[in-house]
Amino acid sequence: MRKIIIYILITGFLLFLCTVTTRAQGVSDSSASLKIAAAKGGFDYRVENLREFLEKYNSPLAVYAEEFVTYADLNGLDYRLVPSISGVESTFGKRIPADSYNAYGWANGEYSFTSWEDSIAHVSKTLRIAYIDRGAASIAKIAKRYAPPSVTWAGKVTFFVKKIDFLPLDFDII
Repeated sequence: MRKIIIYILITGFLLFLCTVTTRAQGVSDSSASLKIAAAKGGFDYRVENLREFLEKYNSPLAVYAEEFVTYADLNGLDYRLVPSISGVESTFGKRIPADSYNAYGWANGEYSFTSWEDSIAHVSKTLRIAYIDRGAASIAKIAKRYAPPSVTWAGKVTFFVKKIDFLPLDFDII
């Protein structure tokens, strides 16, 4: 168990250094470029960790674990945030309006995306621009805008974040 924790901590630290270096050099907005760079960089435990987690819930989103991580990195989000929101809003994409790809309760479920990747990209970017960049830099603050008047939404999202990976959040929980 100790070896696993040490491995995860070292891997996380190395990923942090790679992220800082990549941001300093400038990152392409193309998801294809990010995927190629990720493939060259080797194994990313976050992708496998998220895939395994989503498979436990028989989620149709499990095969999109790499996209969740890619768009989280592109937008400076914790990789667990968007999948956790999908857990609260749609049991990880299993309970959505037909052909909507809307696993996030977007527009009270009235919004349709063109694909799962489109939904992941759109929600990730919007969380960055319309929430975090405008002062909602914690799950509790996001909840006030994303899911009012719910008093349980933030706690449920945080629950799934911690279930996906026990490491501390990349931003405040409160």
